[in-house]
Amino acid sequence: MSGIQRIEIDGRPYVLLSEEDYEDMIDMIDTIEAQAIMARIAAGEETWPHELVVELMSTDSRIRTYRTYRGMSVSELAAAAGISQPYLSEIENGRKTGSVDVLRRIAAALRVELDDIAG
Repeated sequence: MSGIQRIEIDGRPYVLLSEEDYEDMIDMIDTIEAQAIMARIAAGEETWPHELVVELMSTDSRIRTYRTYRGMSVSELAAAAGISQPYLSEIENGRKTGSVDVLRRIAAALRVELDDIAG
């Protein structure tokens, strides 16, 4: 970077730089952010495929969407969450809301955050 100037306007300090220097700076920031994301992924952070994200934005049951994504049956998820299959079905179909405790157990069984299914 070159040609950076410090200026003052109405008593406030500013930095003036060329558009080329600005673009270079943005590219460096993007690179740093991308490296941080890749490090989180390398450390095991889960990523979501685009199709799942789109489905989550339009679904009437985030629990069902995550359950299907995880390849679990209603019975498997119910057992993992320690609830009955009919109760889980009622929650998935919007007939019951489920207590916070139950939703936490469902989220844990799906390996997602509570906010991911309650949002």
